[in-house]
Amino acid sequence: MLNTIAGKPLSRYQIKRIIRYERKVMKALCYSAKLVAGYHAKRNPELAKRYATASSRISGARATLRLIDDIPMIQYALEYGLGENEPDRVMQVLGVTANIVDLLYYPIEKVCWLAEHKIVDVKNADNWDNVNSIFWVLSVYLNLMRTMRNFSLNQEKLNRTNNINELDVKTLTKHRLEMVSIVRISLDFVHAVSTLPKGYLWGGKLSTLQVGAIGTLSAGLGIYQIFAKRRLNK
Repeated sequence: MLNTIAGKPLSRYQIKRIIRYERKVMKALCYSAKLVAGYHAKRNPELAKRYATASSRISGARATLRLIDDIPMIQYALEYGLGENEPDRVMQVLGVTANIVDLLYYPIEKVCWLAEHKIVDVKNADNWDNVNSIFWVLSVYLNLMRTMRNFSLNQEKLNRTNNINELDVKTLTKHRLEMVSIVRISLDFVHAVSTLPKGYLWGGKLSTLQVGAIGTLSAGLGIYQIFAKRRLNK
C-alpha cells in the first residue's frame, strides 16, 4: 500500500514525495525511450518504432495521471491566495499569475485528452492542442521566472553576509539546488516551446532525438533534486 511502508503509516509529505518520484521516473522512462527512438530512426527503424511506441504509451499514462491534478492545484491556489508570504511584490505577481494560468491549463489539457481518446467530439481539435501548448509554455515560463527571482533574492542575501562561514550547509545547499531547478525548468521551457506550431519561435524544429535528450536530462535532474532534498531534510 502507498500509505504504509513496512507497516508504518506515511505522512502526507512522504506520500507526496513518493508520487513526485514516481512521476519523475515515468518522465525519465518516457523520454529515454524517445531518445533511443530518435537515435535509431535511420540506423534501425524497426527498433526505433518499438521504442517510439513505448514512449507514446508512457506519455499517455502520464497525461492520464495528470487528470487528477486539479484538486491539489485548486487547493494550492487557495492556500497561496494573493501571495502574502512572498518576499516581494514581483514574486507575488508571478505567483498569482502562474496559479491563474495553471488553473486554466488543466481543463484545457483535459479537453485535449478527451478529444484524443474520442470520448467526446471536439470541433477544431488541432486548435485546442495549440492552445494547450501555449498554456504549457506560459506555465513553464512563469515557473522559470519565479525560480530565477527567488534565486536572485537569495543571492542578494548571501552577498550581504560578511562571513560566508556563518551560513549553515543547509542554506548553501538549498541555494545550489535552486540553480539546478533553473537549468531543469529551462530545459522544460525549450521542450514546451518546441510543441508550438511551426513559425512560432522554434516550434516544431526539434528532432525526436533532441526532444528525447532534453526530456531525459530534465527528468534526471528532477530525480537528483528529490534525493538531494531528502538528504538535506534528514
